[in-house]
Amino acid sequence: MASKRKYEESCPAAHALDLVGERWALLVVRELLFGPKRFTDLRAGIPGASPDVLSQRLRQLERAGVVRRRRLLRSASTRVYDLTAWGRELEPVIVGFGRWGGRSPGLDRRAAIGADAVMLAFKSLFEPRLAAGLAVDVSVRVGGDEFRVSVADGAIAVDRDDAAVAVAVVVTDPGSLHEVVWGARRLEDAEAAGEVAVQGDRDGFVRLLAVLDPPEPAVVEGRRGNAAPRT
Repeated sequence: MASKRKYEESCPAAHALDLVGERWALLVVRELLFGPKRFTDLRAGIPGASPDVLSQRLRQLERAGVVRRRRLLRSASTRVYDLTAWGRELEPVIVGFGRWGGRSPGLDRRAAIGADAVMLAFKSLFEPRLAAGLAVDVSVRVGGDEFRVSVADGAIAVDRDDAAVAVAVVVTDPGSLHEVVWGARRLEDAEAAGEVAVQGDRDGFVRLLAVLDPPEPAVVEGRRGNAAPRT
């Protein structure tokens, strides 16, 4: 039965789908882009996947050479899943997918979103031409995790880090940050509602948001109810 689900083509794109095209597989990759996770952490980041299905996807990705399982050095009894070097090459695919999907008129921005997913938006929406001459480090505490977002030399980096050199610390939840990052809500409004708090250099976070360029919704021919373009 497994072979019947494969494309069995020499086309590299079809073969890539054989490896990571099963449901939840690319979301596993998304959850591991910022570093290794335990199985329970993956479950929290992908709540729609049952434990059995998630375990199956992890086994498939391990066999494909995309994911590896290892023990943490500081705790030999703790096993985590991590991307292999080859698996990490999927990052631009996930980033591009996020930007492409962000243009969908059917995207429900009110649906649940996890911390890693919303932090990935910083990469999906980053526009290098807007970042000329900018150097900034911001710590984002979201959903119980802490990330470091840094811009320098026209490039952006997002890491799971305490960002000790951060000029600003942003404390929020995934949904509120998602709205602000995608331009669906003003930072001022989220702050006034108590859903985003910026400690330190607030202007530094504002400058970071300014280098994000949410795409216009796509106009899909023959589809009714396309979202109106942003103003």
